Parts: sequence; C-alpha cells; structure tokens
Amino acid sequence: MTSAQTPSAHVFDATTAGFEQDVIQASLQTPILVDLWAEWCGPCKTLGPLLEKLAVEYNGAFRLAKIDVEAEQQLAAMFGVRSIPTVILIKDGQMADGFAGALPEGQLREFLTRNGIEPGDGSANDAEVIEAEPESPEEAINRLQQAIAAAPDHAELKLDLALALLRAGQVEPAQAELDALPANLATDSRAVRLRNQLDLARALAGAPSLAELRQRVAANGDDWEARDLLGVRLLIEGDAAAGLDQFLDVLKRQRDWNDGQAKKRLLAAFATLDDAEVVGTYRRKMASLVF
Repeated sequence: MTSAQTPSAHVFDATTAGFEQDVIQASLQTPILVDLWAEWCGPCKTLGPLLEKLAVEYNGAFRLAKIDVEAEQQLAAMFGVRSIPTVILIKDGQMADGFAGALPEGQLREFLTRNGIEPGDGSANDAEVIEAEPESPEEAINRLQQAIAAAPDHAELKLDLALALLRAGQVEPAQAELDALPANLATDSRAVRLRNQLDLARALAGAPSLAELRQRVAANGDDWEARDLLGVRLLIEGDAAAGLDQFLDVLKRQRDWNDGQAKKRLLAAFATLDDAEVVGTYRRKMASLVF
C-alpha cells in the first residue's frame, strides 16, 4: 500500500524516515493509531478496512498510520512486534495503549472510547463520505470468506462471519457457522449473544422488509405486530436503541399484547447487546413501565 492509495486524509503510510515527524510529533496534536500489517496476513485484511472506515467516520479525532512490516522492518523491530496485526495508540508522543489481533468493529469502538477518542465534528469531503458508508452484510460476508480462505485457522473470523450472515438474514448458515466454532469460542460472549440473536431472527421468517414495516407503523401506530417485527429487524441490523424503542412503545401502550411479548422481546434483546450503557438505560425504562 502506498500513500497514493490511502482512502482518506485521515489515513497515511508511515515510514522510518518520517516516523518522528508524522507520528510522534503529530501525536502531540492528534492521537495516532498505528496499524502494523503485511500483505500476506489474512486477519490484517479484515482489520485494516475496519480501521480505515473508522478513521474516516471519526473525521480527524484520530489519524491512522499504516506500517507494512515487510517494507518497514526497522519500525516493526522498534515496536517489538511478535504477531500481526498489531495496533498501537500513540498519544502525546507516547505509546498509550494497543492490542494484537483482528478485533470486531464493536470492540474497536470500545477501544477508542476507552482512550477518550470520540467521532469528530464536521463533514468529510465527498471521497471520504463514500468510504464512510457502512459495509453491507453481503460485502462483509465476501470479505470474511476471503479472509478465512487466507487464514483458515483464525477461528475468530468464523464468528465474525456468523454475525455477518445473521445480519444478511441468513439464519441457518449463521447457525451452522456458530455450531462449528471450536470449544474455546463457543462460550465467547459474542457467541452467546449470537445465539440469542438467532432466536430473535427466527421471528423474522417470512416477515416484511424493514421499509414495509416502517410504512405499516407510519400508517397505523397501533399495528402491534408491525412494531414488534420492526423492533426485531432494527435490533438485528444494528440499530439497537431504535429497536428497543419499538418494544417499549408496545409495552407502554398494549402491555398484554400477544401474552406480554414486548417484555419478552426486551429481555431477549438485553441478552444480545454488549453495550452496558444502552442496556442499563433501557432496563430502567422497562422497569418504570412494569413496576
């Protein structure tokens, strides 16, 4: 990867010659996330695009420095890299935090938040907006399948693939990937959440599309079935708060509908989410309606 190929002003290739100025000195003004990667590294092909997407989305809250460890062996040795991908956060001229391995997007966001990095204000230019568009489930499936082919022993990629399959509505293939996980990942918190998500997703068998459900709710706010299914779709597709709001609305206005299904949906949803703040907020909202 060369500098001319970087997708955004927030992403650049770091070299030994420019490291002091471009990374160390620059980190005094803006945090620099250093991504140590190599062309032959399968997990790097999963992590790299996610980091680049976040760099664009965060719009200057941090910059992403890409280091090809094959081309920049001196820098790799300086960081003491033992495996790739390895990511190091440089703040105020010092190494502040880091991790090894290809983390999923949710954990990458948690890493940034933990280090005080939040999305920046302002609008990206047109080229950056294109790069910042969310990856579709189908694109994620294709990317992950290629990464698994390149690194078949990297089991965490298979869990990521199961999640992508679920988001694409492919419930049975997602279940098959989940069932095939090795024992050490079968009890991973993400695998446990995925099982709960699959239970929710089965409610969508034969259900209308997201757009159709939105239209039904807009046309009739008392269409409890549409609200219920819309909540499930939003939850599965990653808009947790909006999905939970649908369940809360049913609970508030028609608590006993379908044998109290809204409460059951909320409890099942809490088991699928890894955002403690969102879960805590909506647990309190539910409690205020139930008790």
